[in-house]
Amino acid sequence: MRPWKLLGLAGLAGVAATGAVLARNERQRRALTPDDVRARLHERHAALAVVPDPEPTPTIAELRAGRGHRVARLLRRR
Repeated sequence: MRPWKLLGLAGLAGVAATGAVLARNERQRRALTPDDVRARLHERHAALAVVPDPEPTPTIAELRAGRGHRVARLLRRR
């Protein structure tokens, strides 16, 4: 019976901690003015515009050729 009590207390502590974190986040969110939110969004958009496009992904034929090349190279060493 004792482990169940400890598990219940741990669950209650987790719920209380979650509530405290949510309350803190809500207070921080409400403290922002619409101009602050707009400025943050503009900053994030500008930062994303600077990030370069990712490299193109290789085709299936290129992947198969690379894998076969590696296997052939491993077999040659023996």
